[in-house]
Amino acid sequence: MKDNGMKDSTTNQKINRIEPTKEKITGRGGLALFVRYLEAIGIYKRIEDCFGSMRKSAKGLGIKKIFKQLFCFFMDGESFHMLRFDELAKDDSYAATIETRMRDMASSHTMKRFFEAFDFVRIWQFRKLLQELFIWRMQLESPKMVILNLDTMVMDNDDAKKREGVKPTYKKVKGFQPLQLSWNNHIVDAVFRSGDKHSNNGDTAAKMVSHVVKRIRKRYSEGVPIILRCDSGFFSGDNLEAFEGMGIGYICSGKMLPDIRMFLDEIPLTEYGSITNGQQEWLFYDFGDRRGCWKRFRRAIHCSPVMDENQVVMEFARPDTIIYTNIGVDKEITEKLVEIGEGSLLDASSILRFSHDRGADELVNRALKEFGTEQLPFKRFESNAAFYYIMLLSFFLYECFKKDVAADLTAPQCYPSTFRRKMIDIGAKIIRTSGMIIMKVNRALFNRLNLDVIWTRCNSPPVFAFG
Repeated sequence: MKDNGMKDSTTNQKINRIEPTKEKITGRGGLALFVRYLEAIGIYKRIEDCFGSMRKSAKGLGIKKIFKQLFCFFMDGESFHMLRFDELAKDDSYAATIETRMRDMASSHTMKRFFEAFDFVRIWQFRKLLQELFIWRMQLESPKMVILNLDTMVMDNDDAKKREGVKPTYKKVKGFQPLQLSWNNHIVDAVFRSGDKHSNNGDTAAKMVSHVVKRIRKRYSEGVPIILRCDSGFFSGDNLEAFEGMGIGYICSGKMLPDIRMFLDEIPLTEYGSITNGQQEWLFYDFGDRRGCWKRFRRAIHCSPVMDENQVVMEFARPDTIIYTNIGVDKEITEKLVEIGEGSLLDASSILRFSHDRGADELVNRALKEFGTEQLPFKRFESNAAFYYIMLLSFFLYECFKKDVAADLTAPQCYPSTFRRKMIDIGAKIIRTSGMIIMKVNRALFNRLNLDVIWTRCNSPPVFAFG
């Protein structure tokens, strides 16, 4: 090879050493967008109304400053230990990113004292706030039908030592098992409970649904049809009767009891219908059933898979299911569905498809666990409850931010880890010049994310209306 006397052009590209700098450089530039969004929607005014009384002295941090740092703590997601706040309190770049002075950065001790101040009365405020946020989003999206999903979520704290409420769960781990009500990608209400509280413990589920239904009727629409989906853990005559009394539709998985099995064995296959979804096929039979303690017959649909990914499912291996519903039977909910043009939902095949969609609802729990943590940090039950509810609140606001600001950059079902890589983990430099604070990012990144458009959206989102 001929030597032209020129040096290798890559020599000057090598890094020879690493030095510290006093410049404010951050790897979490996207948090600045999130902070600006929270300020613009007006969430802090409502938070002050709910929790402002917790501040006992003017010397301590204000409630807004604490909640802002907690929201960023969960959105960041790097660590969920309280000691993380001590690390952040020493990081002037992080403080500048979330628009907070260094002296206002909370330490781990500050946060521990904050969570220790919670009692059950204050914890109830979180549920009210979640429901108000839910109504706000409904008013923005104006759905013609409201679909709610009722479920529990096991939080594995198996290695916890002497924590109040950590009890054995049905998943054979010790932890907590909160009851949650979700709509789309949002958890709109929740009851934080110990691990031994099963799905249908007491009348908690019925009361939760009743509170949310009343709020929908009062704040959104008196006539909108509401449909509740839930699994067999909530199957009981008392629950079904309560749902019917609320004037809502329900699709609830039942239990394949011996007498039902005997009845279905007598039904010829010619009486069954079938539905398909891609490479899957199910047989179904629509009938009426009345359990011994029930006062009335209820619509039941037996479903049995016959094809799964182009493979025949042998009869002895079919996981039969039975679904109970009042759709097509209850006059009030049926008329409402017909009125909005959803009369096709009255068919058994449509109800089954609607029931199968409940699998997507359960992905909300998965996304929440990825966004936050199952391991709760405190020994005291009320403190862990407050931590859990702030995690829920942060998750709700994250979903709103994703939809209002970054809808064209991320898929609706984008998981938190993917969203953080795209929108939060942004390298940026924060400078002060001519009396202004400016965040600078790489030009290629600026253009790829359309950050000028994103910044405008962060400053002019839909305002959180409550009342």
